[in-house]
Amino acid sequence: MKKTLLPFAWLLINLLFATASQAEAPVAQLQAFLKNAQSLTADFKQVLLSENGQPKQTSYGVFYLQRPGKFRWDYQRPFQQQIISNGGKVWFYDTDLAQVTVKKLDESVGSTPALLLSGNVSLEENYVMENQGVDGALEWIKLLPKNQESSFKYVLIGLANSQLAGMELSDNFGQLTRIYFSNLKVNPPLKATLFDFQAPENADVFSE
Repeated sequence: MKKTLLPFAWLLINLLFATASQAEAPVAQLQAFLKNAQSLTADFKQVLLSENGQPKQTSYGVFYLQRPGKFRWDYQRPFQQQIISNGGKVWFYDTDLAQVTVKKLDESVGSTPALLLSGNVSLEENYVMENQGVDGALEWIKLLPKNQESSFKYVLIGLANSQLAGMELSDNFGQLTRIYFSNLKVNPPLKATLFDFQAPENADVFSE
């Protein structure tokens, strides 16, 4: 069950382009937020749902972002895992398995909802964006991948008071994942070493 954590953490990475019309207001809010947010930190709650909408697994942790192209997900419970991106590479580290998987950043963009916040990918070129209105006190934007080989059906991004508050992903395997953000901080000072990764000596390292 725990192996479902890592793929969905990629939900957070690059949002650009919007219009200023009333119909496009949520997209414009998102654009303004990300234009201003060169760095971010937030606590997150990630819920994996079954096909009938029942929670299967809930995880908690902390997310960090430094544009362009640097991010870090620290899963703290129920399992300790990390995803760190820096210098065009992404490291997936599973503490319990003592296993590290390394990927090139550009290899993952086409098949996952990756880099939606990092500033590396144009949403206008890669997604069809649709405003979804207000639901649960959040304004929602739907991202539909233009790439027919994408591994997911859509991503929803929720805003509260023009700030990032939630995301939802529906993949092609019938799984639905929701992420809720709290304690969001915009442009906090972040140490560069936060995005450095050194594989532990006892870890098996696999490169893809």
